[in-house]
Amino acid sequence: MLEESVLEVYTKFKVHFYQEMFKQLRSRETSLTTVEMFCVEVIHALKEPTVAEFANYINVSSPNAAYKVNSLINKGYIEKIQSETDRREYHLRVTDKYYKYFNLAQDYLNTVVARSRERFSAEDVNKLEEMLREISRELMPEVNIPTKE
Repeated sequence: MLEESVLEVYTKFKVHFYQEMFKQLRSRETSLTTVEMFCVEVIHALKEPTVAEFANYINVSSPNAAYKVNSLINKGYIEKIQSETDRREYHLRVTDKYYKYFNLAQDYLNTVVARSRERFSAEDVNKLEEMLREISRELMPEVNIPTKE
């Protein structure tokens, strides 16, 4: 059944991410709380949002978001970058420290994609890519994050 297969793949990606995240916490390589880890992941997914965009996305007040952002800046996981078009506006960008410790999902994703390319024909991989792109862009309108064009 398609629902079960999609849920199984989604759950495996999610659980692998959590396993890696807790390894980081256990090894004390990070000073972030679990909530801060999720916040920095959202900021990364939103591709340089403003504080207001981040606050709106996670549905918290601007002061609450600003508190979380300042904590992440102080810990070195994000930085504020002044907008080139509106000098009054600042965007949030993850730092190399984030990539060093928390780009957890990307490594596993790359492994699964490499395995898929080995297992399936190029035609099947291209079809899967096309289907996933359409699912993401057209069938999941509730989750609005920037995509590569």
